[in-house]
Amino acid sequence: LIQLILNHLTLPDLCRLAQTCKLLSQHCCDPLQYIHLNLQPYWAKLDDTSLEFLQSRCTLVQWLNLSWTGNRGFISVAGFSRFLKVCGSELVRLELSCSHFLNETCLEVISEMCPNLQALNLSSCDKLPPQAFNHIAKLCSLKRLVLYRTKVEQTALLSILNFCSELQHLSLGSCVMIEDYDVIASMIGAKCKKLRTLDLWRCKNITENGIAELASGCPLLEELDLGWCPTLQSSTGCFTRLARQLPHLQKLFLTANRSVCDTDIEELACNCTRLQQLDILGTRMVSPASLRKLLESCKDLSLLDVSFCSQIDNRAVLELNASFPKVFIKKSFTQ
Repeated sequence: LIQLILNHLTLPDLCRLAQTCKLLSQHCCDPLQYIHLNLQPYWAKLDDTSLEFLQSRCTLVQWLNLSWTGNRGFISVAGFSRFLKVCGSELVRLELSCSHFLNETCLEVISEMCPNLQALNLSSCDKLPPQAFNHIAKLCSLKRLVLYRTKVEQTALLSILNFCSELQHLSLGSCVMIEDYDVIASMIGAKCKKLRTLDLWRCKNITENGIAELASGCPLLEELDLGWCPTLQSSTGCFTRLARQLPHLQKLFLTANRSVCDTDIEELACNCTRLQQLDILGTRMVSPASLRKLLESCKDLSLLDVSFCSQIDNRAVLELNASFPKVFIKKSFTQ
């Protein structure tokens, strides 16, 4: 009963309560209280001393969030490494977004000390050197990997995709060091058959060839972000191919692609009836008629972003809202 009550306390409260008596101290220091440990709220104060203090309590930790921590030298590479060597063996999920203390040694320690790791988030760790990402390929049990806005290079990423074939969720948005996204897409299609979500936001050079490899190789895809990908053109048939080969799609982002047209929307209506969210912000080629077909076919659709779509005026949005009140139709515009 005491353990259940303590589950509702914050980390600072647990530390305070541990000072009251021996019995409560034992309960507050029980590793079972630290299976899930979110240290992100304390990012401004967390340092090597904090990690050393928590070390004996975290030997069973499975979910650890260190996002935003360690900046301005508060956490050292040595301090982080000592902590993981004691507490990393049971880790399943590790969140390190915006943790700018990380270097290649840290990723090497993660790959060696966390054999059960299934989820790794390195979002916006843009100070990690390109060669550091090679160590991720050793984490063969990974199911979720977030490399958004990092300096991962093509060779390292190909190695990761080759060895981490269990990946189900992959974020490569704004990874500017990748030379040829078609090569990456081909490897994803060949190796990541279980992939369900893929973020390629602002990938600078993927073409219809890469899309063809993805569509044929990853039939289980449920979420796909191709927003701000300037090299994709509807005239090549790439969006039609997506619609026909990915029937499980629930979320599709085609943000700022001006070539998206009525044909693409109609193909989605025919083939992707599980669609829940669609973003076509900025296209000039989509009419209210095709959107109505989409809304009639996709009964689960809850969000449709038609901002800055020149053919979709306020009147059209009002008419669609009246016919489909359960769908939030987002319309931003400039006069």
